[in-house]
Amino acid sequence: MTLTTILIFGVAILFYRLIFQSKARDMVLLVVSAIAVYWLQPAMSVRNLDFWLPTATLALVVLSWIIATPPEGRTWRDNWPAFAALAGVVLLVALTRYLSLTGGIIIPSRPPQTEEVLLALALLGLACWLLMRVKRTLPVLLVGGIVLLVGLLVVIKQPELAQWASAALRSLVGQDASLATSDDIRWLGYSYLAFRLIHTLRDRQTGRLPVVTLQEYVNYAIFFPAFTAGPIDRLERFVKELRAGSLLTGEDFTEGGLRLVVGLFKKFVLADSLAIFALSATNAAQVRSAGWAWVLVLAYTFQIYFDFSGYTDIALGLARWLGFRLPENFNHPYLKPNLTQFWNNWHMTLTQWVRAYYFNPLARAVRSAKKPLPAWLAVFIGQVSTMLVIGLWHGITWNFLIWGAWHGLGLFVHNRWSELTRPLQATLEGHPRWKPIGTGISTLFTFVYVALGWVWFCLPTPALALQVFGKLFGVS
Repeated sequence: MTLTTILIFGVAILFYRLIFQSKARDMVLLVVSAIAVYWLQPAMSVRNLDFWLPTATLALVVLSWIIATPPEGRTWRDNWPAFAALAGVVLLVALTRYLSLTGGIIIPSRPPQTEEVLLALALLGLACWLLMRVKRTLPVLLVGGIVLLVGLLVVIKQPELAQWASAALRSLVGQDASLATSDDIRWLGYSYLAFRLIHTLRDRQTGRLPVVTLQEYVNYAIFFPAFTAGPIDRLERFVKELRAGSLLTGEDFTEGGLRLVVGLFKKFVLADSLAIFALSATNAAQVRSAGWAWVLVLAYTFQIYFDFSGYTDIALGLARWLGFRLPENFNHPYLKPNLTQFWNNWHMTLTQWVRAYYFNPLARAVRSAKKPLPAWLAVFIGQVSTMLVIGLWHGITWNFLIWGAWHGLGLFVHNRWSELTRPLQATLEGHPRWKPIGTGISTLFTFVYVALGWVWFCLPTPALALQVFGKLFGVS
C-alpha cells in the first residue's frame, strides 16, 4: 500500500465509524473490502488480469464459504444480500470501462467487455447454486478446495509455472506468449488469502469451525486493513469481534492512531531509507570489501523488519479504528536469545498457522507410528520440514528453500544444544551475575545467524548469495 492509499483508508474508516453505527456497517465493510481488493491490485502486462484476479479472489471466498458451511448455515434468505453486494461490486468495477477509454478508474487498466463479465458471473452463480443444493458437507469438496488453493499458490510462487501460466493467459487474450515472464502474475494478497481459506476448510474437516454467514466470512477473508500484509487471523476470533460491534471510543482513536503513526514511520522513513543501501541483487555484485558487505546485510536485516512490522502496525492501527484488535505479528524478535524464541516472535501468526496445520499433525503422526522414530530424528524432520514450508510459502525457488533449511537446521541445532547444556544452564541460573552475560552472547549470536540467513532470502540465486558470503568473510 502507498502512503496515499493508507491515508485514504484512514479517512474512510473514521467516516465509516462515525456514520454507520447499525448493522448496515457490516455490509458497508464488505463492499469497501471488496472494492479495495480491486483497487489495491497492481497493474499487469497480461490484458485484463488486474480485473480477473480480484474477481477470482471474491469467487474463491464465496466458493470456500459454501464448501465450509453446513447446509443449515447457507440458507438463501440469510445470505442473499451478501451475494448481491459482491455481484454488484464486480459489475460496478466492470462498468467503469465506460467512464474512461484509456485507463481504469478503480483498477489500473480498462475493465473487460461487460458481456464477458456477465458470462463469468452467470457461470459462478450456477456453480454456487449447484453447491448450495448439496445437502451435507462432502469431505471430497473440502479436500478438493484445499488442493485447489495450494495448487494456485504453487503456480504463482514457482517461477517456471508462473511463466507458463502467463504464456497461456497471453495466448488466451491474443497477446504474444513469447513475452511471458514469471513476474506477469502478481496476485495481490493471495498468499494470505489462501492460508485464511485453508484454515476454514481444515477446521470444517475437524468440526471446529463455527457457522457464519457469507457476509461474516467475506469480511474475515478480505478484511482490507490486513488483506495485503497480514496478520493471518482466525475466523472464530475475528467473527466474535465483528458480532460484538462497538462505537468508536477515544481509546480506540488514540491507540489506533498511535499504532498507525508508528507503522508509517517504520515503513516510509526507516525502511525506505535503509532500502537505499540495503543488500540487493544489484549492489551484491558491486560491493568489494567485507566491511561494506556487512553494512549491506545489516541494512537489509533492519529494512525487512521495519518494512514488515511497519505494515503490520498500519494494519493493526486501521483495524483498531474499525473496532478490531487484530493479533500481534512481531514482538522484538531481534532481541531474543535463541532461534526458537526468534520464530515465536517473528511473523507470529504465520508461525502459529504452520505449527497448527503442519507441525502438530506431523508430530502426532510421527509419535503414533507403529515404529516410532528416535526423538532426535523426529525433532529434525519436524523442524526442518516446517521451516521448508515457511520458506516455500514465500516463493518456490532454491534461495527460499535454502533459507528455510538454514532456519530449520538452526532450530534443530539449538534444540540439541539445549539438551546437552542443561547442567550449564542450571549453573547459570544459580549465578545471577553471569546470566545476563550468557543471554547477551546468545542474543548476539542469534541475531548474526538470522542476519546471515537474510542473504539467502534477499538474493535471487544461490550463486549470488555464495558470492556475498565470500565477501562477508574475506573468501574469494
